[in-house]
Order: sequence, then C-alpha cells, then structure tokens
Amino acid sequence: MSTHVLRCDGAPVPIALAALPTTQTAAIPDTGQIDELLPVLAADSLPRLIVLGEDAGLAAVLTHLMRTERLHVEIGYVPIEKTYGSRAYQTGTGNAAAKRAIEGKATETPLIRDDTGKVLVGRATITGVDGEKLEGEAYVDDTQLFSGKVTAMHVSPTLELPGVRATAQRGIRRRRWVEGRAAQLGTPGAVVTRDGIRGERTVPRSSFYRHHEPWLLVR
Repeated sequence: MSTHVLRCDGAPVPIALAALPTTQTAAIPDTGQIDELLPVLAADSLPRLIVLGEDAGLAAVLTHLMRTERLHVEIGYVPIEKTYGSRAYQTGTGNAAAKRAIEGKATETPLIRDDTGKVLVGRATITGVDGEKLEGEAYVDDTQLFSGKVTAMHVSPTLELPGVRATAQRGIRRRRWVEGRAAQLGTPGAVVTRDGIRGERTVPRSSFYRHHEPWLLVR
C-alpha cells in the first residue's frame, strides 16, 4: 500500500504519521500539488492519501478527486480538533484518528456535493443577506423543511445512506433534522457558507445532493 500525508496549513503532525512521506500545502490544498501526488499513489494498487487538516481542506481534496474522476483513491482524515466533519464521519481526532487512517479499512461513503460542483464534508450554513433572516422554501427529497422565514438552514452529510440531512434553525428551538438524498432551497437571495468558507455571491437557489459515486473513507 502506498500512503502519503497531505499536511494542510502547518497542522501539528501526530506521532503515528511522523514516519510517512508528507507534502506541505495551504489550508485549502493546491490542486497542482494533489496532481503531483496522484501519479505516485497510482503506482500502487491500493493508493491512500491522508489529509491532515480541517474540513475545508478535505473538501477541496475530494472536490478535485471527483472532478478528475479519481475517487478510487482511499482517503484518511486526521483533524487535530473536533470538526463537523469528524463528527459526521466518526473519524476521531489527533493521534487516534491518525492510527485509524493508517490501519483502518476503506469503505464506500456517500459523497455530498452542491450545485456548484463542490464537495461538502462537515456543515453548510445558508443565511439571508446582510444578517437578515433566510426567506424561501426548502425540501429534503419530498419533505418540506420550511416555507417562509427562518434564522438559517444547515446541511450536513451522513455516514450512511441516504447521505444528506438538513434542518431549519428557528431561534433557539430544538432542531428537527430531515434525511434524504438531496436538500434544495429556493430563495429571493441567500449566502452559503461551506465548511467555514463563505460564498462570495448571493444566490437564488442552493442544493446539496448525493453524488452518483461514493468516496473511499478510511475508518
């Protein structure tokens, strides 16, 4: 097995990963660096890439693998602290996550993307413009999530099928999560924040759905 570590933004290296070949990259990995690694990994029948960083870094890697049709690469995820992604995929953190990323088995896992072609790893939060409430109508598959105005809409991946779950935040009320294959929103205007990265433009619609191919998560 050929295993390589992609270290994002100078993340502290757990002891379990110290002896593995490592490539340094930014918090959002450069696609050119990923492309340089893939031929090396491809020389092995069981290529494995371990992403050491945060949800946005892993999302960038998976987005690139999806777009270049390389989802056969096994992916380990090692966040230093708890993230929405580490909770969703139950990877653990730090050295425990590192050991799992090295010794674990890759399993097919739902890959969640949005209508812009970007992968979601942990949490997307959709809000109104300039701090206003989010107005519109949202569905998870055929189930209406809300109609009217809410504080925000949250979307996350799930470890098992169907793959997506979403909730409408209304003040401090307890949230009701709805699971399905896709979550869709129509709105006069909204801002989408994916894995902590805020979108640059106001959008009239947003959808997150299960890609037709899974990714190979090592756990």
